[in-house]
Amino acid sequence: MPVRVVDTATPSSQPSSGQDANAGHPSPPSCSLLSAGRCYAGTQNVSNIQKEEAWKVNVRIHGCDLEQGYLCGTMEALNVPLADTPVVTFWEGEIVDAKNYTFFTGKWEASPEDDIRHWSKFPSFTPLLSQIETDGGKSVDLSNYAYIFMRWKEQYFVNVGVDCGLTIAGFYYVCFSCSDGSISGYYYDPNSSPFQKLELKCTNEKDSGFTFSSYELQCQLQHQIGLNKGHESPRGLA
Repeated sequence: MPVRVVDTATPSSQPSSGQDANAGHPSPPSCSLLSAGRCYAGTQNVSNIQKEEAWKVNVRIHGCDLEQGYLCGTMEALNVPLADTPVVTFWEGEIVDAKNYTFFTGKWEASPEDDIRHWSKFPSFTPLLSQIETDGGKSVDLSNYAYIFMRWKEQYFVNVGVDCGLTIAGFYYVCFSCSDGSISGYYYDPNSSPFQKLELKCTNEKDSGFTFSSYELQCQLQHQIGLNKGHESPRGLA
């Protein structure tokens, strides 16, 4: 959720969906460190050419469904200069599994070149690169891989309005380590500083979470409350 930048460029056309209909791939490995109720703490580097800056960030996962390649949660930025209070956003994630989602985003103004450029920032992606370039990663088996790749897209502000001076128009390329629960990510938004790095460590904290069905209902209720309060969809942000 970097500082909003006014976009004066002509918006690009919307690419096709990043989903893949190939159902022959098993899901990524089940990992207790990536499950509902898990908490993570760290920083997001939002430095630009004017100054160095990093925000403290807390993330909580509220729902996770590996079979559907879906997860969701909240992100809290603690020391945002433009905000009088910690800024909380609700996000939804796509898990790259070559079944539900591939490494190619196909939306959110991200080109295939943008995808490769960002995924290549993760050393764990390097062994997969040649196969990705050959067939788009459709034949890559990630079911026993030690890392889980995801995209996190913030959907709306939870506790502040859209006029808070921040933007959630972009999304995060995310790499999760199954061995220790650490998370690395890079924020992508053509109108924000490039390669803003997210670094999180899994904490010992874990609440009871929700069953997935009950959380889906809660998400719907929270989303409706947000709409009623004027928390618009981030797709309309500059």
